[in-house]
Amino acid sequence: MEFSDLSIVVVEPSRTQGRIIGQNLLAEGVAHYKWFSSGEAALSALPRLLPDLVVSALYLPDMTGVELVHAIRKNKRFEQVMFMLISSETDEQALDPIRQAGVVAILPKPFEPKDLHRALAATMDFVEPETQENDDFFADLRVLLVDDSNISRSMLRRILNGLGIENIVEATNGSEAVTELESGYFDLVITDFNMPEMDGQALVRYVRSSDTLSSIPVLMVTGEHDEQRLAAVHQEGVSAVCDKPFQPASFSALLRTLIE
Repeated sequence: MEFSDLSIVVVEPSRTQGRIIGQNLLAEGVAHYKWFSSGEAALSALPRLLPDLVVSALYLPDMTGVELVHAIRKNKRFEQVMFMLISSETDEQALDPIRQAGVVAILPKPFEPKDLHRALAATMDFVEPETQENDDFFADLRVLLVDDSNISRSMLRRILNGLGIENIVEATNGSEAVTELESGYFDLVITDFNMPEMDGQALVRYVRSSDTLSSIPVLMVTGEHDEQRLAAVHQEGVSAVCDKPFQPASFSALLRTLIE
């Protein structure tokens, strides 16, 4: 798959900014993109265009980027549509809902062409995950995937499937994960940080304090940026932390390092 195969919808209220994004997409070889100035206009066009990726600003005239991505996810036809944010917003509290909604990238405004290139490459990895042929390294792994976001779990599952990992059990919070851990063996736990009932930090603490589970690698995939909270997770014994959004290639490399 090439960048020229991607179908992209751009949602940007500024015609000038929309033109800049379009020019950069063309420079990357993207041949199919449509620009819309509002969220409703873009949503109305989705059934006709069926894009691979929606690129949106955070603040639109009729809704926010958060509301737009949630509206897209409500329709099962668009569950696999990737979402990219381009925004000058730097407040982590404003950006966290976008991270939790499952996005392929968050780019600053203005952005560097290399950042757009990296985001488009990540989009292709999600749209068409690379299958590791003749590689049995991951084949027999049993993975526990813990995240309260259906979208995040779906995206992670697609990457894991592309690596040849099929034996995946899902849980929506730490409490459900504990039940699964008590009923069967897992080679790896992949968890979010912020979850209801029992968060990722408490789950890591539970795993490390257990005589039978303490050696299981725990990878945390999170949009959390509070350094004190992340430091606390490291103190609990998490094996590695991967940022949201992540690059599928980097995620795969990290996974291999943990298992090895």
